[in-house]
Amino acid sequence: MQPNNYRKPFITITFLFFMWGFITVMNDVLIPHLKSAFALSYLQASLVQSAFFGAFFFISLFYFLISISTGDPIVRIGYKNAIIIGLVLCGLGCALFYPAAQFQKYGFFLGALFVLASGVTILQIAANPYAARLGPPETESSRLNLAQGFNSVGTTLAPVVGAILIYKVFSDGAITIDSLKAPYLIFGSTFILLALLVKSVYLPKITEEESIETGAYVLKYRHLMLGMIAIFCYVGGEVAIGSFLINFFKLGTIMGFEEAEGSKFLSFYWGGAMIGRFLGSVSMGSMANGLKKYALMAALSVGSFLFIYLLTGVKHDGGTFYFDLLPFSEISLFLLFLVINYLAFFIGRGNPARTLSIFAASVIALLLIMISTNGAIAFWSAIAIGAFNSILWSNIFTLAIKDLGKYTSQGSSLLVMMIVGGAIVPAIQGWAADVTGNIQLSFIVPMLCYVYVLSYGLWGHRVVPINESTAPG
Repeated sequence: MQPNNYRKPFITITFLFFMWGFITVMNDVLIPHLKSAFALSYLQASLVQSAFFGAFFFISLFYFLISISTGDPIVRIGYKNAIIIGLVLCGLGCALFYPAAQFQKYGFFLGALFVLASGVTILQIAANPYAARLGPPETESSRLNLAQGFNSVGTTLAPVVGAILIYKVFSDGAITIDSLKAPYLIFGSTFILLALLVKSVYLPKITEEESIETGAYVLKYRHLMLGMIAIFCYVGGEVAIGSFLINFFKLGTIMGFEEAEGSKFLSFYWGGAMIGRFLGSVSMGSMANGLKKYALMAALSVGSFLFIYLLTGVKHDGGTFYFDLLPFSEISLFLLFLVINYLAFFIGRGNPARTLSIFAASVIALLLIMISTNGAIAFWSAIAIGAFNSILWSNIFTLAIKDLGKYTSQGSSLLVMMIVGGAIVPAIQGWAADVTGNIQLSFIVPMLCYVYVLSYGLWGHRVVPINESTAPG
């Protein structure tokens, strides 16, 4: 495939990143809604993430076991067919929310989320390596950061759109299960339409992956194995933070926000990730370090911030939409953190491992501030974590699949399997919050996860040569 043919397939793939980002972050809106409707404990409410991210583990493990016995399934059926299957499963999972709400069974919701996440798992296994490899190897991190940037557009829109649909448009003025029916039918229909779109477009094959490998030789790669743990810790930490942010915002010592108001500020959290990923795409791209590069990054940062600022100003009341923008004085700390985020990219200078280390260390520092302070400082420190989470997934992923060659798809399935961290770490944090009665102190749990991510950026990512003569083929 010639480089000038990469653009259209890449644009198609970015739509997938957008949609699975949107539907994943809807869980952060869903958790407090179900917690109130079913009178759940923190641990019980965290089962939403356990059901969703547990699917990543079981589906990816099943995928890997098939690949080592009969060969990589995606290589056999093709990326395009794999993506279509994933989208259809996502649509089915969303549709199951209707009977779950009709019967008002929490367990039914968890089952629907498992089906939905099974579809997202297949999309992740196929789309991440595909997006990374649609071009020269040296700019893989840049492409994946760009695709993840559009993923973050979805995560930024989800809290605002979800809050408006669930708490306003389809609500009768109270927190009810019925308000989930129409939104998830809309989401499910969108996934089916995307499946039809993908079926109608051309997605080229990646030449290097035409051989079908069996066996578990990929497990010999040290940097992949350590990368699997890093993905577990990163996803677990990120999902745990996002899951309990609204409850954190409700604390009287922080902001005292109710669910609908707190949901709006999740867009600043996920919007920060969007800004960071767009900056990461430029920072780790092929453009030479210089004034033009950093000016483009500054322009992207400002433009993306304005998008978030206007989005969070959208209000809905009595069937009417209007703007009610926050004063800049109230978001000055967020702007300061965005400047620090920009400078962190400058220090990283396009090196994926160095940038990964800087950003992981920054998240640890922000969590310490969040745990040890109150009011606006703790509030905006929590939100700023999104900006520094931004490039962690893409940098860990590309460092972990580096030099895997024909084992890349197998390695990808193992990395996606470790998204199960999103099922386990939030449950541990929920348990800690229940036991201590202190949701703020419970954020020590995700902080420990980022300590490991920092270690991967410092040394764990290094590729240790193995004896290629023992490899099959």
